[in-house]
Amino acid sequence: MNKETKLRARPAAITLAPAAEARITELMGRAPEGAIGVKLSTPRRGCSGLAYSVDYVTQEQPFDEKIETPGGAFYVDGASVLYLIGSVMDWREDDFAAGFVFENPNAKGACGCGESFTV
Repeated sequence: MNKETKLRARPAAITLAPAAEARITELMGRAPEGAIGVKLSTPRRGCSGLAYSVDYVTQEQPFDEKIETPGGAFYVDGASVLYLIGSVMDWREDDFAAGFVFENPNAKGACGCGESFTV
């Protein structure tokens, strides 16, 4: 018996809204030399325990998830994926603030200033 194994494409851990993709394109357009993409991680900090951090990355890490966007590669830190599954990342600007915002179904709570979350 010769069985063919069909592999399904695994959905990305995080969905990027169009404004977030546009912001990644803008960031990659002025990225420092050697940057291969932008990476989202969730370091431990803030009042609630975990924070969102977006930085340039110069090297792929084995367990990072890579999402191709029209403007360049977007990486999700391998150690952070479990905290982010099903999240939507967006970019919002108004007269007073600009930044990435996250709708994270895994977050059980957030600090008052919105800078950190807990799972």
